[in-house]
Amino acid sequence: MNRHRQLTCILSALGLLILILDGKTTLSGAADGIDMCVRTVIPALFPFFLLSSTFLSFSASFSWREKGLPSLLGFPRGAGALALPCFLGGYPVGAQSVYQAYADGHLRKASAQKLLAFCNNAGPAFVFGVVGQMFPKPWMPWALWGIHIAGALVAARCLSDMDDSECVDKQPVSSNGDIMAGAVKTMGVVCGWIVLFRVWIAFLDRWFLWLLPQAVRVAVVGLLELSNGCCELTQISNVSIRFILCSGMLAAGGLCVTAQTVSVTKALSLRYYWLGKMIQLLVSLVLSCCIVYRTIVPFLFVLPLLYRIRKKRSGNQALSGV
Repeated sequence: MNRHRQLTCILSALGLLILILDGKTTLSGAADGIDMCVRTVIPALFPFFLLSSTFLSFSASFSWREKGLPSLLGFPRGAGALALPCFLGGYPVGAQSVYQAYADGHLRKASAQKLLAFCNNAGPAFVFGVVGQMFPKPWMPWALWGIHIAGALVAARCLSDMDDSECVDKQPVSSNGDIMAGAVKTMGVVCGWIVLFRVWIAFLDRWFLWLLPQAVRVAVVGLLELSNGCCELTQISNVSIRFILCSGMLAAGGLCVTAQTVSVTKALSLRYYWLGKMIQLLVSLVLSCCIVYRTIVPFLFVLPLLYRIRKKRSGNQALSGV
């Protein structure tokens, strides 16, 4: 722990020194990050933060006991209300919704941590509003979103092993004022991370990213911060490579999304989150290759791996007596 604190202190001091010596790059990156938050991120996410929090806080009064939908999507029975924000809300609305359900007493901690594996996804507002502008054909954003959701559903089927008893029936406790304050706070945390990563990307661009091939550079930027990576996809002239790369970036989410997820989920572990993202990334890359090259051969190779993951998870569940 002492070493960790010392390393954090040293890196912080080094960061301060870099900011002092190259303030121009810092200001430029921060300005770009703030502009992105104001123009794109806040309009796309804040309404979802507010409405999803309101929906989850009051949904217990009429429907936490669905049967068919939760089973189909990999949710524990009674948690079907989470499907709307988790698949339509966008990063990190899904993760924040899972945590709120746990904090309000609707989910046990183990269930909430497993749900993070497939409940934090890119939303249609981002895919069609931002990503769709990067492609020449109107079917491409639809295909990307379909691939993205398919990857999440495959991850759900591979990893979900929760029984009906995992859902807790408890009345909501949040007031309207609490919901608004929580949405504003979460939005501020998300924007803070985006600005920080945009500054980081600005320095990396100045130091060495300009040396990389354009497709590799865009991939690196996208794995650091999703919005910046997607906005630079037009720099890749080959539309097929652009499509596959975008599919992978949407599935992975990037380090910035991971940092946002940690911020909005607090005490929940990301143990299952990483495995879910790896499965979603693999499925998304394979499906996008199948569409671009018009063949199902890549998917046939990945099916045995998915089957083994699912079988291993089922075996672990049986051994643990769940």
